[in-house]
Amino acid sequence: MSAQWTAEIVGKMHVHNISQSEIAAHLGFSREYTNAVLNGKRNPKTAEVVFRKAIDELIAEKSIT
Repeated sequence: MSAQWTAEIVGKMHVHNISQSEIAAHLGFSREYTNAVLNGKRNPKTAEVVFRKAIDELIAEKSIT
């Protein structure tokens, strides 16, 4: 079962039209690894902080353009 934070990230991705490929590229991760983290199959210690920062940066970039 995935953590609450992953649900929040996925929700923000949907609202702001951000794909897993976009967040993966922003982080320098593969899409497969990104998918595993967001689906709770991988749980690295710093994932929440890293993913929250990345989604906020992507949202900020999209609001500028």
